[in-house]
Amino acid sequence: MESTLKRTWSEIDLDALIHNYRTIRKRVGDNVKFLGVVKADAYGHGAIEVSKALEENGADYLAVSSIDEAMELRLNGIKMPVLILGHTPKEQVGRLIEYDITQAVTCLNKAEEYSEEAVKIGKTLKIHIKVDTGMSRLGFLCEGEYFDTGVNGITKAINEPNLFAEGIFTHFAVSDEPGDECRAYTEHQFKLFTDVIKAVEVRSGKKFLIKHCANTGAVAKYLDYCLDMVRPGLLLYGYGEFAKELGLKPVMALKTVVSTVKIYPKGTKISYGGIYTTEKSTRIGVLPYGYADGFFRALSNKCELYTEEGFAPQRGKICMDMCMIDLTDKPGIDVGSEIEIFGKHNPIETLSDLAGTIPYELTCAVSKRVPRTYIKDGKVIGRELLLRM
Repeated sequence: MESTLKRTWSEIDLDALIHNYRTIRKRVGDNVKFLGVVKADAYGHGAIEVSKALEENGADYLAVSSIDEAMELRLNGIKMPVLILGHTPKEQVGRLIEYDITQAVTCLNKAEEYSEEAVKIGKTLKIHIKVDTGMSRLGFLCEGEYFDTGVNGITKAINEPNLFAEGIFTHFAVSDEPGDECRAYTEHQFKLFTDVIKAVEVRSGKKFLIKHCANTGAVAKYLDYCLDMVRPGLLLYGYGEFAKELGLKPVMALKTVVSTVKIYPKGTKISYGGIYTTEKSTRIGVLPYGYADGFFRALSNKCELYTEEGFAPQRGKICMDMCMIDLTDKPGIDVGSEIEIFGKHNPIETLSDLAGTIPYELTCAVSKRVPRTYIKDGKVIGRELLLRM
């Protein structure tokens, strides 16, 4: 659905996305498959349009978090392989098979359940085995004393009837972090992963077609770990220090407009709690952008937004539907003027650093009432509003 309201909107630069994809693909080499992570609505960028762009440009796989996200892609014409990284109830195995969706298997019990359901309908479910090598989250535990039981569990899982174990993967915990300790931990995870693969392939007599572990940090810092496929997230969307080093471009910009301008005398408290008091006659602009749109309240009175006349400090507590900026020294900025929340002039990393988080959290926080505008070849090719109307 298309919004008719110029309030707050995001601009998704598909040219930047394609540039990033091609740059990363060139970096990892032609023999390495590319999986685009598009869970959480492609981290707020729009899973359907991002997936279409990746599919059209030759990506090999997509990854989502749930069957609902996978079905959204399938029902909107995405035909390329899709891997569900999270849990899927056994009752959904029929749909997984019908729509050719690959399922991550994180323990023997799930493999047995999926196998039982696949046998009932007489069809085969494609799976990727998840190995827990140190993320301490999901996957077959194979560390230390659990190595043999983990390998035996994986071996049993891939031999369950009506399951095709196409791939095996793990997830690095600190590959993007600096320091010798993090490097040693990542190296340990990789060695454990490859040791598990060797042991399973020997015991089972089967070979995995796709072995993958390289996330953003590994693609940037550990090229030897690319194996058969890479899974860049932050890099694909052009954020973070590694993106800058590799010449990647931010894909999303978030913008709004000035809706009201008021002049307050010295000593006026602005917004809830009165945490900001004007020190002189102050020209305040009200923006229709608040925490319900994705503007973290923790950033109140701490950040600046970009105007055509330079940066304007945000004043007072951020409200649900709006916030205030100081336009005292910006005489040309008035009602209707465009404001960049983050983008080309105001890098998202500046806001995420102030909020003590990562850029992903800010893009994922952009709410459904914020329309996405898609740009390709410098032209708007589509708009999307997620509100139900």
